[in-house]
Amino acid sequence: MFEHKTVLLEETINGLAVNPDGVYVDCTLGGGGHAEYLLTKLGTKGHLYAFDQDQQALEYVQKKLKKYIEQDQLTLIQSNFRSIKSALNEKGISVVDGIYYDLGVSSPQFDQADRGFSYRMDARLDMRMNRQQSLSAFEVVNEWNYDDLVRIIYRYGEEKFAKRIARRIEAQRKVQAIETTGQLAELVKEAIPAATRRSGGHPAKRTFQAIRIAVNDELMALEESLDQGLSLLSQHGRLAVISFHSLEDRLVKQMFKQVSSVPETPRNLPILTQQEAEYRLVNRKPIVADAIELAENRRAHSAKLRIIERVRSVN
Repeated sequence: MFEHKTVLLEETINGLAVNPDGVYVDCTLGGGGHAEYLLTKLGTKGHLYAFDQDQQALEYVQKKLKKYIEQDQLTLIQSNFRSIKSALNEKGISVVDGIYYDLGVSSPQFDQADRGFSYRMDARLDMRMNRQQSLSAFEVVNEWNYDDLVRIIYRYGEEKFAKRIARRIEAQRKVQAIETTGQLAELVKEAIPAATRRSGGHPAKRTFQAIRIAVNDELMALEESLDQGLSLLSQHGRLAVISFHSLEDRLVKQMFKQVSSVPETPRNLPILTQQEAEYRLVNRKPIVADAIELAENRRAHSAKLRIIERVRSVN
């Protein structure tokens, strides 16, 4: 069963200031929680286009939200959200009123051992969000060179013991291939000093995050998708992003800041007109879950929501 407890549900959808007749895009469909709530706010002319690269998620939502598909209010698209613009253009859509992202891995992907995402359940190394792609965690761990392993574990996992972990992986795979999540988790644990392992959660958490990001090219895909998404917004259209770790949040924050800032005027040049940025930040500080949601949903603890609005169009 592809069940998933939605994070920051009302804050995200209400933050889009939904127009009942508008066109909206869900870039991370998952279990369909955000989609279902948004669809209740749409009138008969409104429409939601929902992206996911996971066939299992699409099949689950196809049944769950069947009535909206039959009413021609929901269209499901199996694709990585980095193809948002071309995929929507194929549907005849060039402008939308709102877009939202719920980043990271969905709960069912973590909970199903055979997906190979979790360091808590033993399974073959996989971590592919799109199970049709060739690159998996197995290839990254067993075939990528030492320097590349250090780079991704340090950069994507923010792991200070990246070199020790990469050396441990390199030494082990010379003896025998590292095939399972359990084997990898144990290697990481052995590479990290015992004193450090006593705090900060599971010692393999950051390394597994790094490998997952690398397998799915998550940060580059997000940057490409946000760039396209911002350009798709209508005037007063909004884009919302829920992130779950500092790398994602930093990327979103920097991109939002860049497009919502007025370009600096070179010195000694007269300012003829008051310049206005094309976008504005709806919330300057990220929105986080309240105490009730934090108590009910463990995943909400690291969630940060940022929303931006297009205030003028240059088209």
